[in-house]
Amino acid sequence: MNEMSSTTNLLDHFEITTLISGIFRTMDEQRFDEGWAEAYFTDDLQMTTPLGVAEGADAVRHLEQAVGRFSATLHISSDALVRAEPGARTANASWNAHMTHVHLDSTLQARGEGADPLFTVGGIYEGQLRRTDSGWRISRMSVRAVWTTGEPPVLPEETATRVAELTGAQASS
Repeated sequence: MNEMSSTTNLLDHFEITTLISGIFRTMDEQRFDEGWAEAYFTDDLQMTTPLGVAEGADAVRHLEQAVGRFSATLHISSDALVRAEPGARTANASWNAHMTHVHLDSTLQARGEGADPLFTVGGIYEGQLRRTDSGWRISRMSVRAVWTTGEPPVLPEETATRVAELTGAQASS
């Protein structure tokens, strides 16, 4: 491997891991200003979560709504593995995440005294990225929960029904 390709790989890795950290920071600070997603995602983003698959603007709204179901979140990413050939227009990445979610007061009140205020997830993200004129952007992203503690958020009825259909579980809102 020559010096130029080594430098390119390090730069790509740095840019992609910085992008991942930026997404998580934006989610945790709930900074969803108009056009915020353009800094992180392609227009044709496809996102896969335990709640299903969403594409484009729907995927962005799905992400905003998911974070909005909590009063606070803290997402920590680690062990990013980036696979990009020097000068390539595409890359793949995977990373581990520890995601802590603080339930809304309304959720805790609905669940009653002694309700656990936290829902914590350990998961693995997979992403496909494209190099654009503005830098690397994620075009496909999926998250898979490896473990959870606490109860997930109270979901709107239509979302709970959709999750039940996807998982074969009984719907509860």
